[in-house]
Amino acid sequence: MTDKQELTIPGQYSQIRQLCEFVAAGASQAGLDEGAVFHVELCCDEAATNIIEHAYGAEDVGDITVDYEATVDTFTIRLHDNGRSFEPAFVPEPDLPVDDSTADDDAIQNLKIGGLGIHFMRNLMDEVYFNFDMDKGNTLVLIKKIPQGKPQ
Repeated sequence: MTDKQELTIPGQYSQIRQLCEFVAAGASQAGLDEGAVFHVELCCDEAATNIIEHAYGAEDVGDITVDYEATVDTFTIRLHDNGRSFEPAFVPEPDLPVDDSTADDDAIQNLKIGGLGIHFMRNLMDEVYFNFDMDKGNTLVLIKKIPQGKPQ
């Protein structure tokens, strides 16, 4: 059984919540637990923010289309835009504290901005793919596995 839903929003920061709530509702319905739904929301928030900031360079430059598809064992999200492409391999890993005991307030305040969104996506999702096409635009694919035994 598959269930595919789609939503298009204007590339505005104020619209990101709608996109995240849309995907979170689908993730929950697909059988993901509360923690996994939170991970999906966080990754979609980061992705949409990156699209506005980096692909479009500003708000109101283009739309963001998101769709999700639930199968028996996966929840797949696709975010699509028509902005500038980028090379994810060139985004450096963020310089994070080794463990929570070394993360004092100063260390957290002085974290370099950049790379955290991709870091979250790669660590919170089971699979992440970036597709860039000069004619068709950019597509980010995020996949979260659905634990077996969950109701559909």
